[in-house]
Amino acid sequence: MQSGAIRPLPHMLPRQLFNAEHEAFRDMVRKFYTQEVVPNTEKYEQQQHVDRDLWNKAGQLGLLCATMPEAYGGSGVDRLYSMILIEEQAYAMDSATGFSLHSDIVANYIFNFGNDAQKQHWLPKMATGEVVTAIAMTEPSTGSDLQAIKTTAVLDGDEYVINGSKIFITNGYLCDMAIVVCKTGHSDKGSANLSLIMVEANRVGFSKGKPLNKIGMKGQDTCELFFDDVRVPKHNLLGVEGMGFMMLMKELAWERMLVAILCQAGAEAAFAHTVQYTKGRQAFGKSISNFQNTRFKLAELRTEIDFCRAYLDRCMQLQLEEQLAIDAAAAAKYKISEMFSKVVDECLQLHGGYGYMLEYPIARAYIDNRANRIYAGTNEIMKELISRTL
Repeated sequence: MQSGAIRPLPHMLPRQLFNAEHEAFRDMVRKFYTQEVVPNTEKYEQQQHVDRDLWNKAGQLGLLCATMPEAYGGSGVDRLYSMILIEEQAYAMDSATGFSLHSDIVANYIFNFGNDAQKQHWLPKMATGEVVTAIAMTEPSTGSDLQAIKTTAVLDGDEYVINGSKIFITNGYLCDMAIVVCKTGHSDKGSANLSLIMVEANRVGFSKGKPLNKIGMKGQDTCELFFDDVRVPKHNLLGVEGMGFMMLMKELAWERMLVAILCQAGAEAAFAHTVQYTKGRQAFGKSISNFQNTRFKLAELRTEIDFCRAYLDRCMQLQLEEQLAIDAAAAAKYKISEMFSKVVDECLQLHGGYGYMLEYPIARAYIDNRANRIYAGTNEIMKELISRTL
């Protein structure tokens, strides 16, 4: 049986994004996942969330909110560090940690749209792991249609009164604060009715459901959130009232890139495990890797993986230059998540019956991967976004 983190095979086209400092950071991240996360995978899956102190350990190493300026507790580094964190998570075949949502989505909303007081209050605590955060968009009856949300925030004096519920919220069970997408207006233009409000988990009327019983990603903290006359001060509003949809659209492109990065590295990890397995597994007196079908199938997968890697790294370069188009990010999320699904399916087949056993990494990758084509906007929504530019 294979277990633990694995290194991807060398790419046919060498990558050119990273320097020596990036690689030193990668070594540290790899060590963190190897020592702190991988040995506890079964425990996290049983309790359906990571241990709370894992967030503090990650914060102590500077793995949280690294791209935030030093003035707000971060390291002020570029988003390649975020890419490295996600890649190493995927190479460890970990689906439990929700660090990227906390560090690269929630933190960006606060940094890009919050005032200085909000930044000073939340970002340093997020960087140390003292505070765990979530973003609450999806509702039971809305799915990808954000303009149809029903959670309301009604202004009453100097406070908003929030009522409604959210579902499929990553980091929801452990979160100390959630950015909640609320309906604050009644305009005919639905996009003008949305606002983002920061809600502390200890507010009266804010409750959490039990972690959701998912078919995969069982160790990841995912739950429902409920708001029953939750009162929050007006200054918890993020940015300007009615501009929530605009803010969401600005950050969703990067969120989709995060999914693409995770899927790309996940495919590389699944492929590396499979190459290793086929070399060691014997059938009819020789290793499976010596059969032409195996060699040709691995050659097909290797080519698809490397073609997607070249596109993704180019998208990342454009992201660093703040030139990545929304449709390009949508295409990366769509294509690479589809590619990952094909890779894990074909790799499981090459494992034979053992591929269906959960103690083998390929089986866990098979069930964990499926959600990637759904969250951050379904792949059908990605096609819609791409088609609008034609």
